[in-house]
Amino acid sequence: MVSFSIWHWLIVLSIILLLFGAGKIPQLMGDVARGVKSFKKGLAEDDAQDSLGKADGRAIDPITRVPDHG
Repeated sequence: MVSFSIWHWLIVLSIILLLFGAGKIPQLMGDVARGVKSFKKGLAEDDAQDSLGKADGRAIDPITRVPDHG
């Protein structure tokens, strides 16, 4: 297996910085962070809706939001 020295990694890092630019990387990481936060918020909302629907043992129709009495 080939091991890379610090010089190899510095060259790869400099090429990445040249391709993307120094300002693009923090912007990209911010977009990823916002996506993760949105995903977690969506999961929390789904859990809250599931717990409301199962609280009295009846299912909630997702289209009409009316409890199913059947």
